[in-house]
Amino acid sequence: PRVAMERDDGQGLFEDPDFPPLESSLFSDYTTPISKFCGDIVWMRPQAICQSPKLFPENPKDGHAKQGILGDCWFLCACSMLLKNKLLMDKVVPFGQPQWGECGYTGRFRFSFWQFGCWIDVEIDDQLPCIGARLCFSHCQSPSAFWVALLEKAYAKLHGSYEKLWAGQVAEALVDVSGGLAERWSLKEVGKELRQQGEDDIVQKKFSLSSLVGVGDRCVMSCSVHSSPGGGAGELGQFHAFSVMEWVELQSRGIRLLRIRNPWGRRCWGGIWSEGGEGWNQLEPGCTEELLGRTEEGEFWIEEGEFLKEFDEVTVAYPISEQGFLQSIHTGRELVHSNQVCGSWVKGRSAGGCRNNSSFATNPKFWLRISESGEILLSLLQHQRWRLCALSVRGTARPDLCSLNFQREGREENMPMDSSKQHHLQAIGLHLWKVEKKRFNLAKTLNTPPCASTHCHAYDREVTLHTQLSAGFYLLIPSTFLQEAEAGFLLRVFSNAPVTLSALKAPPSPTGDLAASVQEGEWETSCSEGQWIPGATAGGSRNFPSHLSNPRVPFTVNCEPRGANVRITLQQHCPAKDCQPIGFHVYQISEEGREPQISQDQEPQASCVPHRYTQEVSLLCSLAPGHYIIVPSTYQPDCQGCFSVTVARKIDRKAVESKENLGRIIQEVSYISVMRS
Repeated sequence: PRVAMERDDGQGLFEDPDFPPLESSLFSDYTTPISKFCGDIVWMRPQAICQSPKLFPENPKDGHAKQGILGDCWFLCACSMLLKNKLLMDKVVPFGQPQWGECGYTGRFRFSFWQFGCWIDVEIDDQLPCIGARLCFSHCQSPSAFWVALLEKAYAKLHGSYEKLWAGQVAEALVDVSGGLAERWSLKEVGKELRQQGEDDIVQKKFSLSSLVGVGDRCVMSCSVHSSPGGGAGELGQFHAFSVMEWVELQSRGIRLLRIRNPWGRRCWGGIWSEGGEGWNQLEPGCTEELLGRTEEGEFWIEEGEFLKEFDEVTVAYPISEQGFLQSIHTGRELVHSNQVCGSWVKGRSAGGCRNNSSFATNPKFWLRISESGEILLSLLQHQRWRLCALSVRGTARPDLCSLNFQREGREENMPMDSSKQHHLQAIGLHLWKVEKKRFNLAKTLNTPPCASTHCHAYDREVTLHTQLSAGFYLLIPSTFLQEAEAGFLLRVFSNAPVTLSALKAPPSPTGDLAASVQEGEWETSCSEGQWIPGATAGGSRNFPSHLSNPRVPFTVNCEPRGANVRITLQQHCPAKDCQPIGFHVYQISEEGREPQISQDQEPQASCVPHRYTQEVSLLCSLAPGHYIIVPSTYQPDCQGCFSVTVARKIDRKAVESKENLGRIIQEVSYISVMRS
């Protein structure tokens, strides 16, 4: 990261050189409506805006966010999660920072956001955009509280400018301020989104308030309007997001009411449950008075049926428990076990596309091991490279990455970075197969329906898969819909049962003239581990009668040899200075069995000799279809050691009889938020 040279504004206060009080921090391309205020915006510190500024107001209700002229209602809806969870608030807005009028105040504030597997610090000065000595962007209900305005500035710095906050997904902001997960549901009939899997059709699940088992008071929910509303919702506004503050059951009347908050700070509902609406006549006066007394500025009540009819989409964030664990919105359980690993789709190597393509098996593959039956929540988050670039310049990685028990297990290295923001999202999805053990037939597995998968490939930054799984090994394959679509990704798993997540090791990369023949076609890989034990399985080379007591690794060839079709790699696990001479022979056997028989005078079909003092030896060969065993050995008998044998076999896999549908393309209306005057 670039080292910033600190500056002051002549009063000894910090001025951020990476996000200065200039137009470059306000605008990126001058394409949004705020560009018309270009000459009117000035930067002021809170002590110049009001007499006694502070981060948080004395009355928590006055700390709610109110939207200004910037169309970032999607981010402000996510801020409500912090007001519900002190653990997260203290994480995002670190406690104890010197404020105005206090000893140690320098005009510097620090905030934290979760980005692609870790928490990132973003440091800013407290100069804020104003018009006429008033904040022109987001602010608190209380004019003397500034946590919302400063957090918004830090988020704008993370993105590159305030203008880049115009339009976004509530789900993305919820994840950025929590490190957790969020799910989106469409409330409109958009047609059946099915994916054919053999004879089974999977339909996208529908949203229901009743499905939020035991977490209704802790989860954060947002609702949005994409289309031009009609009826009682005529005042809601097109392309706008709202916060769902609570919902109540009036069981005596069989009614469920939701209290909605408009970030604009004004009531905009004309239905029967608006203030003075006829719906309140159904309730006792005391109940009516109590419910209406709960509403603050910009809030209104709406009945569930009207809610489902008038709004287009709902976003729900998974709560974070007091212990820092993700809590399921489906069962209410704490998902106390988690793991994550990074990966990438690389053109020409691991960007195989969806199951409609014969190249699907070349996608990155992962082992998911579940120790006991439990609830599983999987997440696939694709990297937006413009964000990574911004982080490398403006963010500082925190050492306490696991403070919310979300452990970082992987790292994305050498990721190419683009300075431009607009890097279109890929349509991504997840598929999961249960396998009996780590040694399995990849081609056969992938020609069977997965045991769980996302309902379609979606143009979202992150897709989630919720399921119940029994104990065992699972093959997990993340993919893009299109072949050769490149992106980096973060794969996460949360569960109430112990789980491990790890990448399947690819065969060693070929070199020289062999590279071309290996890269052609589709390959599957299996790996086995073993030991040479003196007096038992350390038989030495073929020069010794004990050779056949060496370990044996069976494998089968199904593909006709049109050139090289098998690559075998033997690796001994020891420090380089302790290497023994190693090699191996490949024998054909009549049938696959537990104890394959070979005779002392049987000639091998292929050999990797002479034995060499190295940690790894490899052989690329052409073998006819049939059953084989590999006999790895040291040169001398009775030499102790551990090893692994990796077999990469070329396969002829027919395109799966699958007709995967592409999720609805995200139109502008699905993520744009517009601030009306």
